[in-house]
Amino acid sequence: MGCLIDSCIWIDVERGIISPSDVALYTGINPVYISPVSLAELGYGVEMSVTEEIRHKRASSLERLRKKPLLIIDDGTGLIFARLAAVLNKSGRGSSFRIQDIWLASQAIQNNFFFLTKNKKDFADIPGLKLIVFGD
Repeated sequence: MGCLIDSCIWIDVERGIISPSDVALYTGINPVYISPVSLAELGYGVEMSVTEEIRHKRASSLERLRKKPLLIIDDGTGLIFARLAAVLNKSGRGSSFRIQDIWLASQAIQNNFFFLTKNKKDFADIPGLKLIVFGD
C-alpha cells in the first residue's frame, strides 16, 4: 500500500506549520509518492513567490519532493478521472472547479493508495477514495 499526499500538506510542511514527523504519523510505514499535479501546483507557488527568500525556500522544498517516487498520469488515470468527474457532476457537487483534486484522487484510486489531505470537504464525496484527513 502507498500514500499520495495533497499539496496543502506539502505547503504546510514547507511553511513549518507541520513537521515531516507529523505527516509520518498518518502515513506510517506506507511509501509516499508524489503526483505531477502536486509538482505543478507547488511549482506554480515557486513561480508566484513575491520575494527571492520565499522563492528559494519553496524551490528547495520542491526539489526535496522531486526525490519521491513519481506517479504517472496515463490512460487508466484519465478514465478514472472521467468517471469521477461525471459522478460528481451528476450528484450536483460539480467538478469543473476542482480539476486538480480529481486528478489527485484518480491517481490514488488507480494505485489503491491512501490519500492524505487537510481539506476533507474537497475529497469526502469522491467515491472509492481511501481518504485520511490530517487533524481528524
